Amino acid sequence: MDDERIREIFDGLGPVSIRRLFGGKGVYFDGVIIAVEIRGEFRLKADAQSAPDFEAAGCTQWTYTGSRHGKTVAMPYWSIPEDALDDPEEMTVWARRAYEAGLRAGK
Repeated sequence: MDDERIREIFDGLGPVSIRRLFGGKGVYFDGVIIAVEIRGEFRLKADAQSAPDFEAAGCTQWTYTGSRHGKTVAMPYWSIPEDALDDPEEMTVWARRAYEAGLRAGK
């Protein structure tokens, strides 16, 4: 996804900055990471408080198999609900959840 499209997706939240991250992109709002794009997959930040909302919306958590003992590692990023990408108001709700999770993680 190009940077212009990413900024467009987060318009309802406010201006975002985009930085290279893990061979992909990190999306930041007000200095807080709220999303990542890795290998063409775009995911929003979540935590124990917001993950149930993502799960209820049918989203999937980013996991990978670590090189150490083949253990599956769960990352705090979830897929975006399908409807949100086509609905700016809905996307703003999810982006705000991601921002709030990022704020909680920083404390």
